[in-house]
Amino acid sequence: MNEPTEWIDVAAEAELIDADVVAVPAMGREIALYLVEGEVYATDNRCTHGDARLSEGFVIDHCIECPLHQGQFDVRTGEPLCTPVTEPLRVWRVRREGGRILVALDSPEGGAPSAPAA
Repeated sequence: MNEPTEWIDVAAEAELIDADVVAVPAMGREIALYLVEGEVYATDNRCTHGDARLSEGFVIDHCIECPLHQGQFDVRTGEPLCTPVTEPLRVWRVRREGGRILVALDSPEGGAPSAPAA
């Protein structure tokens, strides 16, 4: 995988609570950050089914449950796990550095393809 061209500082590690999700702004989009079993994951914050904010949902193991229709996604891969969701989430690369969380928005790891450049 190519090294991303830019890492965006989005949050302090101290802002994250284990087994929870928080929304953070990042270059014109909203990202959901998850801390699960000591690992940090990042996805787009909008459900691919009902356009709900995933940061208002529930983290169960490595899954986020959408608050609107209770569909679930794996936060590691973006894969949908149960209906009504069928389209994967965009998943972003994450790095920890000096107590901060950085996300590579130009380099999605999986899930839905990144939006075309304008």
